[in-house]
Amino acid sequence: MQSFVMALRSISANKMRAVLTMLGIIIGVMALVVLVSLVNGATTSVTDKVAELGSSMVSVNIIDDKGKPVRLSDLDTWVAEEPDIGLLAPYKNSTVVGKHGGNYDSVSVYGTTAAYYDIQGMQLSLGRWLKAADVANHSYVCVINHEAAVELIGFEDCIGQTLTLGGTEFTIIGVLQEDKESLTSMLTAGTMMAYIPYPTLVRLATTVTNDVTSFYVSAAEGGSVQAAEDAMDRILTDRFNQDEEAFILSTSAFLEEALNDITSVLSILLGGIAAISLIVGGIGIMNIMMVTVTERTREIGIRKAIGASRGNILIQFLLEAVVLCMMGCGLGIFLSWAILQVVSTVVASTGIVFTLDGGIVLLAVVFCFIIGVVFGLYPANKAAKMKPIDALHYGG
Repeated sequence: MQSFVMALRSISANKMRAVLTMLGIIIGVMALVVLVSLVNGATTSVTDKVAELGSSMVSVNIIDDKGKPVRLSDLDTWVAEEPDIGLLAPYKNSTVVGKHGGNYDSVSVYGTTAAYYDIQGMQLSLGRWLKAADVANHSYVCVINHEAAVELIGFEDCIGQTLTLGGTEFTIIGVLQEDKESLTSMLTAGTMMAYIPYPTLVRLATTVTNDVTSFYVSAAEGGSVQAAEDAMDRILTDRFNQDEEAFILSTSAFLEEALNDITSVLSILLGGIAAISLIVGGIGIMNIMMVTVTERTREIGIRKAIGASRGNILIQFLLEAVVLCMMGCGLGIFLSWAILQVVSTVVASTGIVFTLDGGIVLLAVVFCFIIGVVFGLYPANKAAKMKPIDALHYGG
């Protein structure tokens, strides 16, 4: 305790020098805590969006149908016969020119069925979604997103208006709600989209066939996505001659795993950069402690002359280095918290929240303590090894 009090007195006697010495540690801690927390916060937000996008559905892509193409009728049969499957919705898309009056632009047209709306969790702003009757009758109706309504039609309340897609006239029956938060909206920002019955897209686009090669599957009510995935795997494996490479089943899990891997790599990389900053700060502390030992040589001589042991001197200067490090660490953590609060406030509209990661804070504290010990040991040992007579005769 006496050594701790003496360390505080020594630091307070040279406040400006102490602050400048701690600056390297402060910056290093801020780099470690802030950068890693920002990466973790952003990744958590994206992972949540990915989970919302695909946690309740399975995406199926058929690579080789083995001469047994999947049709819309097959999807209806699977839903009826497999209790673990809730809904199935095929989808294909093509890019065409959309036109209304004097306005025209490129539009991504998706051919699908009524189930697509529920599987994707979409929301309508006006009108209605595609119905089974629209698919059965190959109707020329469409549901457009907010961007298409505003850019092509000129206003959102455009139910009943005619929109020409690829030279064919479609009646607008619905407008999707504007979405700025979901991952889908981020990926398709600024894209004009239209949804039409699956058979109608086959007629509209010459490159699209009746074969269903991509579709989404949702779990049955009260069932699990894993059960639905297993059911589809069993159905398609039987259909395609036990060739599991003929199709691909995927959920959001693989995306989440990929994001976690990326986060881990980034965290290690940024942590390494911050560790270098902390080591540089530790070198600065060792340099100042060497100066301190030189300035207090006569004090060391007097203390040894009146009975201070080598261990007393060693602990005194080592503790002073550790205290400097830990004070810098504390200031760095506080400033990191303040910066994260400011950043969270600035990006509040995006829904991303940045918080201090307890594990990173603990790592910063432990690392700073180790730096204080490692870089303070040499100056402290140098002070402890001084001979009293030489120290008393020092005239620096």
